[in-house]
Amino acid sequence: MNRLALAGPRRIGIRVLLLAMLLPGIFGLLALDTWNDYQAISRVVVDAYDQALIEPVQALNDSVEIDTRDMKPRVNAAFSVEAMFESTRPRFKHLHVGFTRVASNGADTAPPSPEQTLVGVPDLPPPPPGAADDVAVFYDGVYRGYPVRIAALHRTVQISATEALRVLSQAAESTGVRQQALADSWHHALWNDVRVVGVMVVLVWLGVALALRPLERLRRSLAVRAPGDLAPLDTRGVPYEVAPLVDAVNHHIGNQSRLLAAQSRFLADASHQLRTPLAIMLTQAGYALREREPGPMRETLRAIVAQLVRTRRLSEQLLALAHARDATQSAAARPSKADLNAVARDVVLQYLPLAHEKNQDLGWVDARGEAATDEVDHEPGEAGAEPPAPVAPVAANAAELHEALSNLVHNAIKYTPMGGRITVSVRLVGDSAEVEVSDTGPGIPAALRAAAFERFHRTDAGDAAENRGAGLGLAIADAYARRNGGVIELGDAEPSDGLPGGLRATLRLPFVRSNPIRDNTYFGDPDTH
Repeated sequence: MNRLALAGPRRIGIRVLLLAMLLPGIFGLLALDTWNDYQAISRVVVDAYDQALIEPVQALNDSVEIDTRDMKPRVNAAFSVEAMFESTRPRFKHLHVGFTRVASNGADTAPPSPEQTLVGVPDLPPPPPGAADDVAVFYDGVYRGYPVRIAALHRTVQISATEALRVLSQAAESTGVRQQALADSWHHALWNDVRVVGVMVVLVWLGVALALRPLERLRRSLAVRAPGDLAPLDTRGVPYEVAPLVDAVNHHIGNQSRLLAAQSRFLADASHQLRTPLAIMLTQAGYALREREPGPMRETLRAIVAQLVRTRRLSEQLLALAHARDATQSAAARPSKADLNAVARDVVLQYLPLAHEKNQDLGWVDARGEAATDEVDHEPGEAGAEPPAPVAPVAANAAELHEALSNLVHNAIKYTPMGGRITVSVRLVGDSAEVEVSDTGPGIPAALRAAAFERFHRTDAGDAAENRGAGLGLAIADAYARRNGGVIELGDAEPSDGLPGGLRATLRLPFVRSNPIRDNTYFGDPDTH
């Protein structure tokens, strides 16, 4: 089989998850920051180049003078200005100084004369209209097929009372150097951002690896463990956020360890309990084989049958206890309601013959009082009779309640001496439904009642060997009671009619206050379900 198929679907690691969550936000912030930096750098670059561009314009504008002989403007030191301008970096550079004669009062009484060029090229793109005197104007244009940046400065010189000269000084240069400076700045900022992202990814990757190193140690320690090693995981050095997970794993390991220990004890005790009657039967069978007379052989066979009955009872109790302790059984998959009164009544009817064999008085007290005795002789499945309404409905499984009560009643019959009395009564107390099994037997001392629910625990009640059980009855009853949300309490029974009080076992379950439920909900004898 393919190893990838065995490994299952590939899971996303913490590193990848963190980077997937952080990188989009970081990229967004860096993009916004880079754009703001680009705008700021653009303004700085443009201002710097514009400042360099306006200097020759101002020099030309300041060097324009009017010749008093012919009242025409002339440019002094034009060569030095051109030399200074040519020393700048742009490849294409152009200067222009021209003038136009206008009316001195500024009125549009006569159109201005055509511009006359004093210095430079005559066809640079003109500045936008409305430019004020002595105010530098910067604008973009296209000259001879390539983009240029132009700086312009106007100056008005009065030459007579009616006429003035409007001087225009311009300097233009190609924008290639500017664009290259902006591109270099953009690339530099972008490269810095890429390095920041790279460093951040490396730090996240290494940080997660360092934080997960204790988990890796845990993984290696688990990989080299023996199959049966259920020691808790070492939590030293585990990150604070992961400590609850490790504690939960240790809790689960502890539960599994206790469960396996309980199962081991159960198997050991069950093996011991089954080995003893088997050894006795093996010995009895040997005696039967050696007997020649039919009489003694029959006695031995009857003893073997008695041992087989006890062994079958023990096996049934072991299976019942295993079923009651099985936590994998879902309560939602079982009937959710039962009539505790009907279940207790069925148990009493079931054990009446056994009580009569020991000349015991097995009594029954209905939850509605002793007067409600007519239902004891009425079978719930009798033709023509409708099922009775539940008297003591509880949220539990009827079959499991029947098993729990059967063990309580069976124990009472077993340990109560000949001629004794056993009373099973059901009552409603507040929000609980209770069934009480009281007898006139030897009882259980208060100091030993807690241990009586342990498996294979036997009390000293009853001196006869046939009264000695496997010590599973109370353990089974308690397991079924807890499985259905109930509890069993042991106490002293009250003396009755001159008979001493023995043990009182009370099974208490939550009472369900609802309308009577019939149809698909079972309330009676599990054997008729």
